[in-house]
Amino acid sequence: MQKKFHEGFALNGVSFQSERELQVFSKEISSEIHSFLVAWFDSSEVVTVQTSGSTGKPKRIELRKEFMKNSARATGSFFKAEEGTKALMCLSANYIAGKMMLVRALTLGWKLDVVTPDSNPLQKNVKQYDFSAMVPLQLQNSLQQLYQIKTLIVGGGVVSDSLINELNKISTKVYATYGMTETVTHIAVKQLNHINCYPNFYKVLPNVQIYKDNRSCLLIDAPKVAEELVITNDVIELISDNQFKWLGRYDNVVNSGGIKLQPEIIEEKLAKLISKRFFTVGIPDKILGEKLILIVENMPTETIRALKDKLLENHILGKYEVPKEIFNVDKFVTTTTKKIQRRKTLDLLKLKKM
Repeated sequence: MQKKFHEGFALNGVSFQSERELQVFSKEISSEIHSFLVAWFDSSEVVTVQTSGSTGKPKRIELRKEFMKNSARATGSFFKAEEGTKALMCLSANYIAGKMMLVRALTLGWKLDVVTPDSNPLQKNVKQYDFSAMVPLQLQNSLQQLYQIKTLIVGGGVVSDSLINELNKISTKVYATYGMTETVTHIAVKQLNHINCYPNFYKVLPNVQIYKDNRSCLLIDAPKVAEELVITNDVIELISDNQFKWLGRYDNVVNSGGIKLQPEIIEEKLAKLISKRFFTVGIPDKILGEKLILIVENMPTETIRALKDKLLENHILGKYEVPKEIFNVDKFVTTTTKKIQRRKTLDLLKLKKM
């Protein structure tokens, strides 16, 4: 019987003759990986996965296995990561990003090593890898050892300007990804460092077409990975038929006295002034309807006072982009994949004010 995975595939240095042998071995690594492999090799044409819940309530959806393989092939083709690629998996197999590291390895014949998906995945690493995927927090904590990876993709959050500056000192090629569970992870990538020309934008992978609707939100037609047109709430600027600039979430837009403010654009500017984690959000206001506020994580009172002065004196922000108030929260609420949950964090602030 022909194996249902590439003959070149290896997991933690071990090759396998059968699906059963692989499943038994995977129990020693993690229950999450074992459970996924059992589902991957069963007779069903779909796999049930859970969304991260960063922009809403987590939900379970079904993805066709063939679509997941198509996504793996597209990634392998784009990054020239073919059979024999040495890859590191440091993301949870509970979510699509981790699952897809397994699918890429199984489909393309990668030599995959798995480590615990913690915030500093390279701290004990001594090996060299061709490819890996991380979230921004892992990237931040791995800067000193990032040279151990040739190509890295980063998803699940925005990479700050200050972090990008650090990446330009490192040989690793780092790419931001755009995608979601419904599109089987990324359908577009943007190189973050060692760029020859600016500005650079997200470029879609092969077999993906993009449009924008009357809200200026991205529409994705990717028949190889999604059965229907994917309607997003991501506000974009369409640069060309295969490039776009991400501006922010439509559901985050703040209408303050008739002026529409896009928090993510403002946050990009504020990143030049703030080193701590932060975000901006709109809250109800009797006069303006909504007012823009800034929420920072674990920032001392004296630093907040100095920041208020900087915002008033600095010309980085436009007239209406200056937050009306600054609030401090000890620790942001995040998903298990380390994405900030803005509304739940804001709820914490409301509890403090009551």
